[in-house]
Amino acid sequence: MVDDDRATTPDASPGPTPHDGPLLRMRGIVKHFPGAKALDGVDLEVRPGEVHCLLGQNGAGKSTLIKVLAGAHRPDSGTIEWRGAPLQLASPVAALRAGVATMYQELDVVDGLTVAENVYLGHELATGGVTRRRDAHARTAALLEQLGHGDISPQREVGTLRAAGKQIVSMARALSHDARLIIMDEPSAVLDSEEVANLFRVVRELTAAGVAVLYISHRLEEIRQIGDRITVLKDGRTVAASLPVAQAPTAELIRLMTGRAVDQVFAARPPVPDDARELLRVDGLSLHGDFRDVSFSVRAGEVVGLAGLVGSGRSEILETIYGARRATSGTVSVDGRTLRPGSVAVAVRAGVGLAPEERKSQGLLLDEPVYRNITLSTFARLANGPLLDERAERRVAREQIDALDLRPADPDRTARTLSGGNQQKAMLARWLVHGCRVLLLDEPTRGVDVGARAEIYALVHALAQAGNAVVVVSSEIEEVLGLSHRVLVVADGHVVHTGPADQIDEHRVLDLVMEGSAA
Repeated sequence: MVDDDRATTPDASPGPTPHDGPLLRMRGIVKHFPGAKALDGVDLEVRPGEVHCLLGQNGAGKSTLIKVLAGAHRPDSGTIEWRGAPLQLASPVAALRAGVATMYQELDVVDGLTVAENVYLGHELATGGVTRRRDAHARTAALLEQLGHGDISPQREVGTLRAAGKQIVSMARALSHDARLIIMDEPSAVLDSEEVANLFRVVRELTAAGVAVLYISHRLEEIRQIGDRITVLKDGRTVAASLPVAQAPTAELIRLMTGRAVDQVFAARPPVPDDARELLRVDGLSLHGDFRDVSFSVRAGEVVGLAGLVGSGRSEILETIYGARRATSGTVSVDGRTLRPGSVAVAVRAGVGLAPEERKSQGLLLDEPVYRNITLSTFARLANGPLLDERAERRVAREQIDALDLRPADPDRTARTLSGGNQQKAMLARWLVHGCRVLLLDEPTRGVDVGARAEIYALVHALAQAGNAVVVVSSEIEEVLGLSHRVLVVADGHVVHTGPADQIDEHRVLDLVMEGSAA
């Protein structure tokens, strides 16, 4: 393989496909890592102008495959053809030059740079070594307008955007390369239903122009809406190739991904005892510029869900309850005790735990072992004098690993190597070790595969049944309604509806959200 940034193919420049065959054909792709075979003979074929969906559980090999295609990994064996000619990719730059752009699930924007600088990072618009900032701003503005987000300024620092805004910047970067194939890895994970509809509009415009999209998602309902064909991976192998979406029943897709049937229907909510005491009370809570006059309570054994669009204030409400933001007014009480605002330490001591939306950047120490991530909030209790008792750390971590069926069951494995579902379990284990009774879960199944979702749903209900109070935020309205006993609908920073989850449906929630946002 070549060692420079060129893609070795007779014509690596983007442009119309010169034949009637596939745009991309991968055959027998194998990739080893120390102690593991990530890919074991994967086949994939993508046609021009189609949305090809790549499915599989966490650990199936999806991420490794797209990194091979993006030039980040070199396969140990197998062949890649691009527009009918052999292709070898020495680097991500080579992939971009060949016409392959990738949007990774883990947002790869640089917070310290502006939106325009991020969009043209690595292929800056310059003449004679001088950056053409005005051109970059104008082109970035046009891309953002195409994406339905002309309100984002090209000169805004990316670090000031929330996750959904950063995803838009990542999409603009992919579009800026004039690619013939765009890989979208969980692009809707941080988007609400309105943003997803906008994403699908952009995808349809791209495919109408002949661009192919390789779409990776755990949300099977999205595959039905946007996909043309499906390839399924399991344990590093292709178990189904190029299935037409219309000929792939959901139950069969789940069986192919997991090797077993998985009931996607939410289990019955455990009943809340009539005499259950109030564990969390929020009274008139406001945070200037984000939300105002929010009041609700949660009893032991109850799950309360917050539904609303991205930017409605849902996540900020959780962060303020947790003390990560200082409320402008209002109070938070746990088990009858009013908490001092703006103090995470006070909230945690009172028994409040938060599993944040961005668990990798805000919740986990990715390069530390699992046991250290689980015991992170309990160091004082596990100290032996001035030093931590690592034997005690491993013992309590092992108890939670077994109780939550965290896999692989290795307390010394680094958190970075866990699947999304098991990282989420590690976050929950941390608060269970600490003895938290009020659990705040922000997007608990983001980036989690269908099998692990069922486990997390069961775990949330088990936590409630054990007498904890749980508050859940999710962009998936179906998830909020399926998990919760009661639902608060949040629009434009205020609660527009409160009521039992089984007395409202997804369409009514959307109506309330849109009516509240327009008010």
